[in-house]
Amino acid sequence: MTVKVETLLDRSEKNMGSGIHPIVKESALEMVKRAYKEGIFVQISAGYRSMYEQAKLYGQGRLGYSYGGLNYSDLSKPIVTYAMPGQSYHNYGLAIDYFIVSDDGKNALWTVEAKWRRAAAIGKSLGFTWGGDWSIFKDYPHLEMTGGLSYSQLISGVKPILISKVNGTPPPKTEVELPDIEEEIPPKDSGNQTIKTIQSTLNRRYQAKIDVDGFYGPNTKRALIKGYQTELNKQYGAKLNVDGVWGPRTRDASPNVREGAEGNITYILQAALYLEGFNPRGIDGIFGSGTELAVKAYQRSAGISADGIVGENTFSKLFG
Repeated sequence: MTVKVETLLDRSEKNMGSGIHPIVKESALEMVKRAYKEGIFVQISAGYRSMYEQAKLYGQGRLGYSYGGLNYSDLSKPIVTYAMPGQSYHNYGLAIDYFIVSDDGKNALWTVEAKWRRAAAIGKSLGFTWGGDWSIFKDYPHLEMTGGLSYSQLISGVKPILISKVNGTPPPKTEVELPDIEEEIPPKDSGNQTIKTIQSTLNRRYQAKIDVDGFYGPNTKRALIKGYQTELNKQYGAKLNVDGVWGPRTRDASPNVREGAEGNITYILQAALYLEGFNPRGIDGIFGSGTELAVKAYQRSAGISADGIVGENTFSKLFG
């Protein structure tokens, strides 16, 4: 017996969770309906994912990973994501994952073929971006609708403006509030834990005296630039005024930093990448392959040469 569309819709709605953005939810369910009319049986497997659920996923295959004071390390399972809490659009209810099911709806079909791509095309027509189109890491089940916002903007509280394409004609642009998810986060945890660590490090190393609140704002950026200027003075004798303001003298003093580099400047680079939404897969002061991938992804997004080498142009985009 062929699975009913109502069954797929019911499963999908449950899997997306209560924290999913209403327009993302509406568009995802419409994708299921339109695909069904073409004989393609789509089911949404995931939607909103809390920070703690993200931490649990990120902890798979990693030794000693903790978040919010809890240990999420699970070496019994393989690494499945490079996105830490706050660095997945699932954490803001702006992304879904899908798969194709068999005609009877009992089995998931994971081979990416014509039906998968057609379902993705339907999703894109409704305003989603498809992970299968990404150049670095193809995430075929993934669809997202971000409103053009970066992770750092979402972490700082900027709300996405999404436009529904379900009825063909977009309604007037309105700001849609994200669902209130405070109940899912223990009250002692506010903001992003990795950003808190960065802020604490800046305070300890450079006496930045900024709030350790887990949110990326102008004070944290200024402290990051001050740390960078301090290191340029220490390591290169740049004789810069440590004022946290990006200017031509700081730009001209910038070295070329590439894979294999180690130290505080690399740490500051990794922190800046993370704060801009490009996860270097570790903020440890060691320029490895994860940092190089993040640098190249950032350079492409900034419209500069994606060579993986960070010089004055890349630093200017990050700090200017």
